[in-house]
Amino acid sequence: MNRVETQFFELATEDRPFFLQSGESLACARLAYETYGRLNAARDNAILIFHALSGSQHAAGLNTEVPGTAGRWTDEVHVGWWDDFIGPGKGLDTDRFFVICVNYLGGCYGSTGPSSLDPRTGRPFGPRFPQLTMSDIVDSELALLDHLGIEVLHAVVGASIGGLLALSLVTRYPERVRTVIPFATAVRVTPLQRLHNFEQICAIEADPDFRGGDYSADRPPNRGLALARMIGHKTFVSLGAMEERARTEIVRRDGTLAWYQLRSSLESYMLHQGQKFVRRFDANTYLRILDAWNRFDLVREAVATDLVALFQRCRRHNYLVFTIDSDACYYPEEQAFLMEVLKKAGVNATRITVHSDKGHDSFLLEAHLYCPFLRAVLQG
Repeated sequence: MNRVETQFFELATEDRPFFLQSGESLACARLAYETYGRLNAARDNAILIFHALSGSQHAAGLNTEVPGTAGRWTDEVHVGWWDDFIGPGKGLDTDRFFVICVNYLGGCYGSTGPSSLDPRTGRPFGPRFPQLTMSDIVDSELALLDHLGIEVLHAVVGASIGGLLALSLVTRYPERVRTVIPFATAVRVTPLQRLHNFEQICAIEADPDFRGGDYSADRPPNRGLALARMIGHKTFVSLGAMEERARTEIVRRDGTLAWYQLRSSLESYMLHQGQKFVRRFDANTYLRILDAWNRFDLVREAVATDLVALFQRCRRHNYLVFTIDSDACYYPEEQAFLMEVLKKAGVNATRITVHSDKGHDSFLLEAHLYCPFLRAVLQG
């Protein structure tokens, strides 16, 4: 497996601040990113990937250490989360394309976020880190593309909330993209997603160790963050796949719960997912991303009258939209609605429905179901 290293881009400095949609600005900020393949002389073979909720810049290869991650770079993330998709001859063929993946602004894997040190105080930003929108994240990554000299992307790819970011980019800057490939995503936030996200926010806020976001590194709100992850996790994995995974789980009675005694491997599996997650993620970062997700409004952020008018800007694009038939996070009707909007807007679009028993996480686990279509569209 190829070893890769995270690179860093100085997004903001004191004499060149980065301005946010809220009106606030960052006087010091950087982005962590990785690249795979080579940028050609014409600089027109680049593909930008937007990662999902708790993903990172590390999409392929082996990376065992990233500066500035404060112990969160655990064994679980050493192998790229899309390693089966990216590489020579794979769906995102690095013999032909230059692939870029960036840790979101506000992230905790090397990009500046709530867990980063505020140079003005020498303490973590914590709750003082400014509110973010999906547009802010997109604009920060466009600044990186400008730095790399990439004016037009061959394609933009995004899965889950990465798909929201991909759609934000192509509707606000349609001249900068040729092909658009959203996986398991939507053009809107559903009521069920808002409720699930709000439950997760409440779980973190209710942890006494949260302390309004000013928690200590020695005592973070692990119980609240673990509970939040359990709330979200059940939408990422189908119930059938969850039961299958849980069959090998040992029922742990480790004193995590004061009164209730675990009675099934499924309960133990979910508890383990939460406990594993807190070792690699930051609670304030999680809140910032959930907040940006819940406030996502594509029409408002792109300054349009409605979705059809918005996507009329994309008539020169080619769209490949992936649906997962067992998805309980972004249900198939959301991609059907996207296709309806694209058709009314006169956009060339193809929709592929992947039949999987693994739920939303299929896009992470089953490259063989997606890569033939990726190759056909990207190389065609």
